[in-house]
Amino acid sequence: MIAALLPLLIFLPLLGFVVNGAIALTRRTGVGEAAPSTARHPLVSVVGPGAIIAAFGVAVALFMRMRVAFAGPVIITFGQWMPVGNLSIDWSFQLDQLSMLMVLVITGVGSLIHLFSIGYMQDDPGYARYFAYLNLFVAFMLVLVLGGSYPVMFVGWEGVGLASYLLIGFWFSDQANAEAGKKAVVVNRIGDLGFLVAMLLIWVTTQKLDYLGAHAVLGGMAGSSVVLAIALFLFLGCAGKSAQVPLYIWLPDAMAGPTPVSALIHAATMVTAGVYLVARAAPIFSGAPEASLLIAVIGALTALFAATIALRQWDIKKVLAYSTVSQLGYMFVGVGAGAYTAGVFHLVTHAFFKALLFLGAGSVIHAMHHAYHHAHRHDDPQDLRNMGGLVRFMPATAGAMTLATLAIAGIPPLAGFFSKDEILASVVARAQGSPLATTSLLGMPGTTWLYGVYALGVVTALLTAIYMTRMLMLAFYGENRTGEAERRVLHEAPAVMTAPVLVLAALTLIGGWLNLPALLPWGPVGILERWLAPVTGTSAARLAGTGHLDHDTELLLLGIATGVAVLGIGMSVAWYRRPREDKAHSPEDTSLLARAYGVDAVVQAVVVRPVHALADRVLARGVDRGVDRIFNAGGAVLTRTAALVGTKLQDGDAGKYAWLLVAGAVALIAALTLS
Repeated sequence: MIAALLPLLIFLPLLGFVVNGAIALTRRTGVGEAAPSTARHPLVSVVGPGAIIAAFGVAVALFMRMRVAFAGPVIITFGQWMPVGNLSIDWSFQLDQLSMLMVLVITGVGSLIHLFSIGYMQDDPGYARYFAYLNLFVAFMLVLVLGGSYPVMFVGWEGVGLASYLLIGFWFSDQANAEAGKKAVVVNRIGDLGFLVAMLLIWVTTQKLDYLGAHAVLGGMAGSSVVLAIALFLFLGCAGKSAQVPLYIWLPDAMAGPTPVSALIHAATMVTAGVYLVARAAPIFSGAPEASLLIAVIGALTALFAATIALRQWDIKKVLAYSTVSQLGYMFVGVGAGAYTAGVFHLVTHAFFKALLFLGAGSVIHAMHHAYHHAHRHDDPQDLRNMGGLVRFMPATAGAMTLATLAIAGIPPLAGFFSKDEILASVVARAQGSPLATTSLLGMPGTTWLYGVYALGVVTALLTAIYMTRMLMLAFYGENRTGEAERRVLHEAPAVMTAPVLVLAALTLIGGWLNLPALLPWGPVGILERWLAPVTGTSAARLAGTGHLDHDTELLLLGIATGVAVLGIGMSVAWYRRPREDKAHSPEDTSLLARAYGVDAVVQAVVVRPVHALADRVLARGVDRGVDRIFNAGGAVLTRTAALVGTKLQDGDAGKYAWLLVAGAVALIAALTLS
C-alpha cells in the first residue's frame, strides 16, 4: 500500500501545476495577463487547492498505515538516473518517520494556504499562473523531503529555489519584486555550492550517496576530519536555504511576493529545508561535535540579530520576516545541540503559528487595500502606522493573531512555549557531560559556548515577546488610524480566508501536545520523540552523553522562560497601549534597526557594485569586445584568403585543372606507398 501511495504525493501537485499552467497560457491576452474579470477560471480554484488537499489525504493514509505496520524505511526506486562507472544514482524516494512528519506539515499547512489564496488572489490577473507556481513549489518540496539520496534531495532543493524565484517575483513588472526574486536565487547559490561540495566529499569517502549507505560508513568515522568537512559544507547549504547569518539577507526581501507565498515559504516549506537536512544527516553531524557546536552558536547569533531588527520594522510582513529568521535560529540551536527532536518540534509548531501570523497579516492587508481603494488613497496597506484598532472591524483575525503572538512569545500552554523551552533546556543539558561540552571552539571550551547560547536564547525570547506584541498593538488595538472613509468599509476577510486562519489557530493551541515534557503530565508524554527515535535517536544519544536535567532544574528553566515572555509582553503593552508622538513613529524612520543595521547597503557597496563594475568595465567592455574584435578581424581575413584561393583555383582554366588532378593523384599514391 505504501509503495502504491507514495508516488501520488508528488504526482498530484505536479498534475495541478500542469493543468493550471495550461490554463494560464491559454488565458493570456498576448503580451500580458488575462483581464481580471476573466482571470479566475473556476477550474483553477478546484485544481489548485484540490491537488494539495488530495496529497494531504494521501499523506494521512500513509501515516495511518505506518502506525499500524512499519518495519523500517520504505525505499521505492523508479529507475537509474546517473549510471557512470562506479557511480550509480537511482531515482528513489524514502519514507520514514522524519519524512512522514515533514510531508504532513507541507501538505497540511500547504492546503490551508492554498484555500486562503482563493480569496486573497481572486482579483489578480495572474490567478491561474499563481496556483501553477504554488503547486510546483509544493511538488519540489515533497521531492526534497522524500528523496532517498542526497542528489535526489538536491533536485528538490534546487526546485524550491526555482519556484521561490517565480513566486517572490510574481509581480515582476515591478522592478523591486523582480530584484527580490533574483536576490533569493543569487544568495542561495552560495549555500548550494556548499551542498555540492559536501556531496562530492561523501562520494569520494564512501562511494555512496544514498542516506542508508553513506551514513553507515560515515557513522563509523566519527571524529575524523573528513566528517567534519562534510558537516561544515552541508551546513553552508543549510545556512543559505534557511537564512542564517550571513546568508539571511534574501529572506526579508522575499516579502515582495503575495502574502500567502510568504506563509508557504516561511512556515511550511523552503526555509525549513536546512533544518530538515541537519536532522536527516544526524549521523554525520553527531560525528562532528565541533560542527554541531558551531551550528548552535550561529543559530543563537542569528536569532538575536534578527530579533533586534524586528523591533523597529513598520511593514507588518517585514516584522514577520525577521521573526522567521530569528525562529530559524532557534531551530538550528536545537539541531546543533544534538536535540534533533526539539529542533524538528519547533519546526512543526512554528509552521502552525507562523502560517497563522502570515495569513492573518494577509487578511489585514487585504482589508486595508480594499479600504484604501474605496477611499481613493495610495497609502501603504502594510504599514503598521496606518492601522490601529482593527479588532473592532476584524475580531476573528485579531483573536487568532493574538493567540499566535502569545504562542511565539512562549506563553503556556500554547505550542511555541513547549518547543522553544525544550530547545533551551536541551542546551543547558548538553553543557553537562556531553561531547559538545568537552569540545572547543576558537580556543573556548564548549561548556562556555553552550551557556552563552542559552543566554542569547533567553534574551531573544524577551525581544520576541516585545516586537510581536508591538506589532499586535499597533495593528489591532489602540486608536484606529485608517481614516473615516476607510472605517466604513473595513470588515473581516471572507470565509474562505478566515476558515484556514481559525484552523491554524486551533493547531497553535494544541500543537504543543505533540511532545509534552515528562514533568508536565497533562497528557501523553514525548509523542514526537518516540516517533522520531528510529531516525534520530542514536545520533541524539551520541551528542547527549551523560548530560541530563533534574526536575527542579527543568521547572526553574520553565519559570525563567515564562517570566521572560510575560515581562516582554508587559513592557510592550505598557509602551504601545496609547498613541505616542515621537520620532520613532515618523514615516522617515532612519534608525539603525529600521535600516536593518545597513547590511544591505554594505553588501551593495562591497560586493554588488564592484562585481557590476568588473563585469561592465573589464569583462564586457574590455575582454568581451576585445575577443569580438579578434575573432571578427581574424574571421574576415580567413574568409578573404579562402575566397581568394578559391577564385584562383576555379577560374575555368582546364589545363590548370588537369595539372592539379595529376598532382593530387601523385600525392595520394606516394602517401599510400609510404604508409
